[in-house]
Amino acid sequence: MTYSHPTPVPCQWFSWLAAALDRRSAPRLAMLFLGAVLARGRRTVTTWIRAAKLSGQYQPCYIAVAAAGKRADRIARLLLTGVVRPLLKGATRLTLALDDTPTKRYGPHVQGAGVHHNPTPGPAGSPYVYGHVFVVLGLLVTHKAWGTIALPLLSRLYVRKKDLPGIDPKHRPEFRTKLELAVELLRWAKPWLGLLKLPIWVVADGAYAKKEFLKPAASLGMTVVSRLRKDAALRTLPGPKPPGRRGPAPTYGECVIDLAKRAGQRRGWSSDVFELYGEKEVKRYKTFLATWRPAGGVIRVVLVDEPTGWRAYFCTDPSASVADVLGMVADRFSLEIAFRECKQVVGAGQQQVRFIWASVGAFHVCLWTFTMTEAWAWGRQDEELVDRSASPWDVASRRPSHADKRRAWRRSLLGEEIRAVLRPGATEEEIQAAADRLLSLAA
Repeated sequence: MTYSHPTPVPCQWFSWLAAALDRRSAPRLAMLFLGAVLARGRRTVTTWIRAAKLSGQYQPCYIAVAAAGKRADRIARLLLTGVVRPLLKGATRLTLALDDTPTKRYGPHVQGAGVHHNPTPGPAGSPYVYGHVFVVLGLLVTHKAWGTIALPLLSRLYVRKKDLPGIDPKHRPEFRTKLELAVELLRWAKPWLGLLKLPIWVVADGAYAKKEFLKPAASLGMTVVSRLRKDAALRTLPGPKPPGRRGPAPTYGECVIDLAKRAGQRRGWSSDVFELYGEKEVKRYKTFLATWRPAGGVIRVVLVDEPTGWRAYFCTDPSASVADVLGMVADRFSLEIAFRECKQVVGAGQQQVRFIWASVGAFHVCLWTFTMTEAWAWGRQDEELVDRSASPWDVASRRPSHADKRRAWRRSLLGEEIRAVLRPGATEEEIQAAADRLLSLAA
């Protein structure tokens, strides 16, 4: 992929995405995008409103956030075609990543919140977390210097069946499992990514390696890479159809494959060098073809010998190489990094809204500002994004973090605002108002 691309004016991006709403809410959403980038501290919706200078319109601003949640599909399409698509120039394959992530949210009146499994228990070790869970679809792009970066595009809010009665019937969604929500996201992406006429691969967590997800993905023409259970019911390849036997050829073999026995055998292991997580590593592996009912036919199985034990991965394309499978598994971690940055840097989950569509809209605003920040910084040199002269203890060769890119974009946006105020003929009141605004943002 190319290292740079023509980047449009950031505020044009805000207006471009907000055009999916009606004429009343679109200007407010465009300004809220700006406020979400400029906001500091605890990034609630009210913080966005103050940073966007919309305090006198705070009630319509909440309506605009909820409207963004209802029309998230349209806005994500504009994001994909107008902001992300230039980053795909020169790509030979499109890679989607799928996973779900929780956001902590407390309060008895928060619609859609419930008790969910906690993927990051932390020192407290709590196995559960109370809040929202979003199934997120991200597009993986490769930067020449920064490696693989996940750009979140669209998500779906998962609400447990027992929590649905707590939502107003007028706004209550139908119950859908995480697998069904993931399939919805793939069906949304297919027509827009299909315009690029490139093969589409999907890498997902092992929890999505089930027939409810794999077979719809295959019907969409997408190749899936994921982790394989160690007790997966694999079978050998089918033998040839006996002469004179009526009916279709067999799809699955007769013999059962025991992954534990395959991994325990000393023979058959190979070693090779693979580029994983931006570094070259030597891996011992076994690979073979098998048939698996959840995938509907033949899959490529890869066993990897790790220091903590062997692991199994699969690909629904039998012709895939080991490097393709292991590279996709490693690249999926970039979506986990995007989740961490969206929560810690962008502030996803801090918006303090109760209405279900406002929660969906606020979460998407965080995802989209993350993606736009990465797109804005894509073609810029590291020196433009971060100045390490004041931190001699830092590693000069370290790539800019998302926080560095966000600060650089904020400086650029504020610089444009300052230059606009200092135009010839500006009044003293305008200059004083700009100074007060900058001081309020800095304090």
